[in-house]
Formats: sequence, structure tokens, C-alpha cells
Amino acid sequence: MKILLTGASGLVGSAFAEAAKRRGHHVVGVVGQAAFTVPGLAEKRTLDLTVPEGVTALALEVFPDAIVNCAAVAEPAACDADPARAQVLNVELPALLGKLAHHLSARLVHISTEQVFAGDRPPYAVGDEPRPVNLYGRQKLESERRVREVAPDFAATLRAPLLTGNSLGGARSLHERLLADWAAGRAPRLYRDEIRQPCTAGNLAEVLVELCERQDLRGVFHWAGAETLSRVELARRIRAHFKLSPEQAPITEISRADDPASARRPADLALDLKPLAGVLKTPIETFDAQLDQLILPPPVRAWYFSL
Repeated sequence: MKILLTGASGLVGSAFAEAAKRRGHHVVGVVGQAAFTVPGLAEKRTLDLTVPEGVTALALEVFPDAIVNCAAVAEPAACDADPARAQVLNVELPALLGKLAHHLSARLVHISTEQVFAGDRPPYAVGDEPRPVNLYGRQKLESERRVREVAPDFAATLRAPLLTGNSLGGARSLHERLLADWAAGRAPRLYRDEIRQPCTAGNLAEVLVELCERQDLRGVFHWAGAETLSRVELARRIRAHFKLSPEQAPITEISRADDPASARRPADLALDLKPLAGVLKTPIETFDAQLDQLILPPPVRAWYFSL
């Protein structure tokens, strides 16, 4: 299968390229200005995804069997800082890819987020009412609607959780950011009562590959790990995995009630994984299994080995 992949240098995109290659697929990956090599790509293309004419021309040139959209402005703060750019990448791009998928009769797999939910009524099933509390969630919800409208017979949208794993640059995933804080002498402020259900980018990528291959699965789906954990507990277990002491890797515990900014952060995003959990071969990961895959990122190695 020939797959056109957007966001190929990101945490999920790079994991998808490797997973798809292992399954024998030919991946044409779109990157921005990333200079590093993306293992798994059969072809690498540099393209500004905010320019629809360029995206259209590439899709018509490649004529893929499937399009996988891993491109996004995925940080709520970044969406707030530049809402116009976020609107283009989070809403207009997936809508365009949906139109192209329909035109080419290609499979479309689009990534959304659990942040389409408010976080006050977990666990969330696929059919539960979305009520996003921040701009990022609202944009992703709009992208789901637009994709469904333009490519109902070709598209699968996957709502993804907080992701763990190892990024190409060593600075994008949960453990990499925590280690960067600790290396800089910072104690990250983490909620003891904000709940997430993480999985690795690699595990999510395996699901995305299966969805490319399973064209009978259309509509919106959920995927996440096996455990729900608070932000504090996530950090503690990552700290223990790397054998760091509380003095070497301090954590500042906070409560949502003590922080006005928590109103724009969903409290509990536990997900019901049916029906995907019953029909895919990809296993649901425990957090211990995720920890076993985490490596020490290059940017903090000098600090780590000096301890």
C-alpha cells in the first residue's frame, strides 16, 4: 500500500513510518523544516501544509492508497498563541485531505484528541457528547465534523490520549519534557487530580496502520492505554524508571482547585476503548510496558551521567 503521511517527523508520524514499513507499506512522508532523517520513510517531501495548492498537487502526484494525517498544532497553548495557524493545520488541512481522499478513493486516517471532552463525566464512550473546554479541543472537534462530511465512506478518525515514547529530536514526549525540566533544575508543577490514560506513540501508530488496512472501520474511534493515572503519578513512575531520587527530580504537586488555569484543562479523560479494543490485533499497553520502551533522550544525557 502507498501511504501519504503528513507530520512525518513528529512523535506519532515518525512512529507510524516505522510501523508501516514493518508491515511492508511504502510511505511518502511530508515534513516541514525538520533536517533529521525519519526512519521508515520510502520518500521524504518538504512541504508547507498551510498552502492548500501544494498539498493538493502532492496528493495528485503520489496518488496514494491511504492518507494518514499526523500533522497538527497539538499543544493547547500553541493554539491560543496563534489561533489562525492552528485553524489551518487543525481544521482546514484535515478537511482538504478528506476531499482529496474522496477524489482519489483513498483511505483517510485522521488523528483527533480526547480533549474534545470536558473531563467531568468519564469514562467517555465514542458516542458521548463532546464538550471541549479549550480552543485545541474545539478545533479538533470541528476537524472530525469536516472529515465526516467530506469523506464519510473513506475516513476513520482516532481520538488519541496523552502520548509517551521517544521522539526523533528527544524533546517532544512526556518523559523527555520532564527530564528537560529536571536537568534545568526546575520542579514541574503537576496536578494530583488531573487524570490521563496514556499510551506510546508506537502503540498508537500500530493502530493507525491497522486502520489503513481495515477499510471497513469508518467513523470515530478511541484508543489509549490500559491505566488511568494522575499527572503526579505519571511523573513519579517515570522518575523511578530512570532511577532518580526526589531530590534529583523534584515535583511540585498542585490541585486543580488551587489553579485558575485548570478551567481550560479537562480533569479526567478516561476513555472507553470499545469497539476498537475488540477488533484490532494491537494490544492495549500497560504503563509498565510503556516505561520499558523509554530511553534517555540525548539532550539530557550529560546531566544524567553527571549525577
